Amino acid sequence: MSPVVVIGAGPQGLAAAAHLLERGLEPLVLESGENAASAVAEWGHVRLFSPWPELTDAAARRLLEPTGWTAPATGFPTGAQWIDGYLAPLAEQLGSRVRYGNRVIGVGRTGRDLSVDEGRAEQSFTVHVQNAHGEERIEASAVIDASGTWRNPSPAGADGLPALGEREAQDADVVQYRIPNGDDTAALAGKHVVVVGSGHSAATAVNTLAGIVEREPSTRVSWVLRRDAVGNTFGGGAADELPERGLLGQRAKQAVQRGHVQLVTGFRTERVSVDGMTAVLTAEDGRMLTPADRVFVLTGFRPDPSFLSEVRLDLDVRLQAPARIAAEVDPNLHSCGSVRATGAADLAHPEPGFYIVGAKSYGRAPTFLALTGFEQVRSVVAELAGDREAAERVDLVLPDTGVCGGSGVFDAPEGNGNAGSCCAPSPQLIQLGTAPTSR
Repeated sequence: MSPVVVIGAGPQGLAAAAHLLERGLEPLVLESGENAASAVAEWGHVRLFSPWPELTDAAARRLLEPTGWTAPATGFPTGAQWIDGYLAPLAEQLGSRVRYGNRVIGVGRTGRDLSVDEGRAEQSFTVHVQNAHGEERIEASAVIDASGTWRNPSPAGADGLPALGEREAQDADVVQYRIPNGDDTAALAGKHVVVVGSGHSAATAVNTLAGIVEREPSTRVSWVLRRDAVGNTFGGGAADELPERGLLGQRAKQAVQRGHVQLVTGFRTERVSVDGMTAVLTAEDGRMLTPADRVFVLTGFRPDPSFLSEVRLDLDVRLQAPARIAAEVDPNLHSCGSVRATGAADLAHPEPGFYIVGAKSYGRAPTFLALTGFEQVRSVVAELAGDREAAERVDLVLPDTGVCGGSGVFDAPEGNGNAGSCCAPSPQLIQLGTAPTSR
């Protein structure tokens, strides 16, 4: 029988492979990078706000424990520690079932393009990959897309497209789509640095840069928000059931209050003008920031559906997430708390046997937790194995964000940012809050 192809050797892809093996199904994990969790490695310096017990999957633990591996019991690892302490050993245990340097460039049905109905569900999947040997076609009994969103950061442009000149600024290395690390300290000291974005990645960057300001007061940090109101930018604080997530926003708030960071609200970037080694951001209303030596754009991520053009998908038109979970995670509506756990029924598409899991399942929506993904793959694999009862069972309650209000009205001034949110008297749909890059 053909294997179940899993796209991506990140936390959810590797967990899916462990569940497949446990169910007697053969996984084949296709990873575009040269190592397991290659995307996590790119933010390896960032400390996660989920503790170790919430960062390992049950089936993966069962696969690893006979080797002498012990699950870390306490602490909040960095991305690099997550790889070293769990993800790399898991990939090693999976062995040749994980193929590196294999980029998936297309998924379809054998002998059937998107328009053909007859006999479609009975045909195997075909997965086209590009690797060192050229192109290869692999047959699969089912496909689990756990490719994530890390390679597709959203731009600074307020209309969802790169701002005028943004690509040029990126080529000049003035605009970057990453969280600054310790190696940036010397290069950024005494400079003007701009952070664009309002989620957890932006708050992490702001906290890192505030530390540089403390050591070198001539450093200037501007934190650019598109919304007119600060709203829930600083998170749920002590009410957040993930304490480290709550502290992240509070530290950023303190950095603003201490004057280490200048908050710029209602700034919707239209243009990025490069002048030598600096960039000037201009808003749609004509406001201009002083020249920046570095701009970190941390406005979220978006899924890449390009290689799924021959798969019948049911995606929400706004979020590009599976339609059945879009209302749960829509940042236009939430949030007084946590999103419910999602399983195979929520993640199913009109293409039987195809599922999108992990951060990509949230589309453009924020705040995806590793726990969410582990529950998703448990349910999806149970469904593929024919265990409908296990697939329908919910084994997870997600922690509350401590945020009431969601994003509110986009153009609301400060003080009215909760208009139309779940804090309003009228009934509201409860959903989740602000955005990490990878949790």
